[in-house]
Amino acid sequence: MGTVMEFSSEDVNSEKEILHRSSSGSRRRRTSGEAAEQGGDGSSFRRDMEHAASETYLITHLAFTLLQYLGVQIWSVSILERPAAPDYKSLGYRWVSRLLALAIYAFLLMPGFLQVGYYYFFSSQVHRSVVYGGQPRNRLDLYLPKVCSGSNPVVAFVTGGAWIIGYKAWGSLLGKRLADRGIIVACIDYRNFPQGTIGDMVQDASEGISFVCNNIANYGGDPNQIYLMGQSAGAHIAACALMSRAVKEASGENNSWSVSQIKAYFGLSGGYNLHNLVDHFHERGLYKRIFLSIMEGELGLQRFSPEIIAKESNDKAISLLPPIILFHGTDDYSIPSSASEEFAEVLKKAGAQVRLVLYEGKTHTDLFLQDPLRGGRDELVEDVVGTIHSINSTVPVPNNTVIPKPRRLVPEWQLQLARQISPF
Repeated sequence: MGTVMEFSSEDVNSEKEILHRSSSGSRRRRTSGEAAEQGGDGSSFRRDMEHAASETYLITHLAFTLLQYLGVQIWSVSILERPAAPDYKSLGYRWVSRLLALAIYAFLLMPGFLQVGYYYFFSSQVHRSVVYGGQPRNRLDLYLPKVCSGSNPVVAFVTGGAWIIGYKAWGSLLGKRLADRGIIVACIDYRNFPQGTIGDMVQDASEGISFVCNNIANYGGDPNQIYLMGQSAGAHIAACALMSRAVKEASGENNSWSVSQIKAYFGLSGGYNLHNLVDHFHERGLYKRIFLSIMEGELGLQRFSPEIIAKESNDKAISLLPPIILFHGTDDYSIPSSASEEFAEVLKKAGAQVRLVLYEGKTHTDLFLQDPLRGGRDELVEDVVGTIHSINSTVPVPNNTVIPKPRRLVPEWQLQLARQISPF
């Protein structure tokens, strides 16, 4: 069952609406000679493998750098700041236990990951590593429907990963599901910590959004039907990019993309007030020193909190915002659903159009991983597709009889066990 709360500037006292839910390619054009080609021929496949190898090396190098940084931050503390030794041991044990839980979690879901990986690398509908900027991680993946007529809606998606392990391929499941419904998905990669801090991440996401707005017509997408979406840390980053752009436009600043080009923002399991999440993340294993380094210090907690930006923004900036739809599971322990509830309340009071959808009993990974791997009807996808069709009545609603029913990718017992072990 999902709880939907709609807020608008016209009705700040709107009541909660309870919705009962069941539980249940044409070749693209090159971009400045840098966009990756389709993986159909041998030379293209070799280039893809070389790029995958370089990306793997980069990610591995950053992981070791991060672990070294974690070690410095956790163990090399001044005597005055150092708590009792047992506390440090517990921190180390907690970190190791979470890594072990993550490994087991990934192993249990591996049958699904392998199938999705095959689709990601070998489907002609997936255009990998399209260059959108000058930084090493400035790449995006495009998931195209079988028919791109120039009127297909587009979702620019920013993946999650605790600002540390985000990667564009994490959006493969969502990309495939939406592409099957006639929607183009652009999964935007960005620099992670310690390669970059939150300012770099927001800048990268903004450049990716700009690329989508200005180039998606080359791939059969409708530049007048662009939607912005993010999951977890990606929801926070995307919201920062959207809010900061609205503030700049309200002050008369011109940019490479406009808030008016975004038809709606979808935030999935995001955190929007960093001040309220510092202690929560510390208890979950993302230690305060590390988190403050990611967020560029104490001042960054305010500067990069969309909820605080909304409170401090003038009416003109708020009026520029598109409809904002926030999705969250009530059993999310990584980022509690109260984060979306409080952001929705602030936006409502500021006069923005906002809708909050709470999924009863869903965890941080249920909506994004376990549910799609289960096959069949996907609550999140249905809500996103339904919203897109409701916002633009000119988008043709696909006939459900011709939409392939997503098949199960992982046995149920493995999904249930993974759900219990998940470190998220």
